[in-house]
Amino acid sequence: MNDKNENITVGRYLISPITQALENGWYACSVSIRSGAAHGGARHDRVLRLTRLFRTPLAAARHATQEGLQWIGHRQPAIEGVAAAPL
Repeated sequence: MNDKNENITVGRYLISPITQALENGWYACSVSIRSGAAHGGARHDRVLRLTRLFRTPLAAARHATQEGLQWIGHRQPAIEGVAAAPL
């Protein structure tokens, strides 16, 4: 798994794209959606494994970020950094 992807915070959520290089040269992705209190209190972390494959880790990270934002109901993502770069 590749942890070099950029995390983004939206409200009380932390969206973390995760990419993995496959043996066939394609890239798979997942997204971690963490919510809850930063200090003390309960936190929840959901990890969604996504089924599409991508030719580049950047495309996989971008897709994972978009899926995470969609899952939390964020309509107009303002993404900066790696996740915002063109495919």
